[in-house]
Amino acid sequence: MSGHPELFAGLIAGLWRADPLVRMRAADATEKVTRKHRKLLQPYKKELLALMTETEEQELRWHLAVMVPRLLLNSKERKLATSSLNSYLEDRSSIVKTCALQGLADLAQDEPSIRPRVLEILRVAIRNGTPAMKARSRKLLIRLELI
Repeated sequence: MSGHPELFAGLIAGLWRADPLVRMRAADATEKVTRKHRKLLQPYKKELLALMTETEEQELRWHLAVMVPRLLLNSKERKLATSSLNSYLEDRSSIVKTCALQGLADLAQDEPSIRPRVLEILRVAIRNGTPAMKARSRKLLIRLELI
């Protein structure tokens, strides 16, 4: 994929297709590819941040929650991403909430100013979250407290 950016552009374009199944599959593939090739996301930063704030679809939300923290963000963009992830914590979907916790922890790893708030969010999730949120929060809390 890194040798064929036009293929990745097609995946990104799929995030806005009319068919929800296409959007979901494009989000899934994009998330998986960018686990190893995060730089591929960077040219689409503005669009991804906008989509993150606009979408109500849980399948897009849970993928965006873990993809957006892979971007190089300036202070304003980081605040926007953090705000969106905080709103995702109110989503009906446990998967969206769990991925939002992951995204917040990923942002906090590189941004000390939000770390205390994220640590508190993780502690609350350990007490009050779904089983998936509790398990993920325990792992993330250990990782962040070691920094």
